[in-house]
Amino acid sequence: MSRRHQIVLSAEEAAAFLAEQRTVTCATLGPRGWPHLMPLWYVLRGGDELWAWTYAKSQKTRNLERDPRCTLQVEAGVDYHELRGVMLECDARLHRDLGTVAALGAEIAARYAGGAVTAELEAAMRRQAPKRVGLQFVERRRVTWDHGKLGGTD
Repeated sequence: MSRRHQIVLSAEEAAAFLAEQRTVTCATLGPRGWPHLMPLWYVLRGGDELWAWTYAKSQKTRNLERDPRCTLQVEAGVDYHELRGVMLECDARLHRDLGTVAALGAEIAARYAGGAVTAELEAAMRRQAPKRVGLQFVERRRVTWDHGKLGGTD
C-alpha cells in the first residue's frame, strides 16, 4: 500500500523549502535526445515561481530554444528519513530583454551574496546581461516529498 500521500508537502511547506534551498537541477533534452542536467542558482518570484539565468550560448539555452519543456528538482537530506524535495515539470520562457535580464541577475546575485541590490551590483549585472538569458520556469506539474513525515519508518 502506497504511503505517498503521507509525505506530500503542503503549498506553504514547499514554498518555504524552495526559499531555503540554494540550487536547482534543471533537466532539458539535449540534441541527441538524452537528458541534460545542470545546476542553477535561482530566485523565487510571485511566491514560488523559479527564475534563473544562464549564458545565452549554453547548451541548456539551446535545448530550451528547441524544446521549452524541462524538469526541475530541488532536494535536501542525506539519510532516508531526512530526504525532502520538490520536482517541477515546467515550460521555460527565455527572456532576452537586457533590462529584464540585468534585474534578474542582480536579484540572484543579491540572494546568494546575502545582501541587497545596490547600484553597483545593478551596473555589474548590466555589463553581463548581453551574454545572458533569463529563464522563467512556468510550472505544469509538481511532486513533493518529505520522508521525515513518516516518523522514522520507511
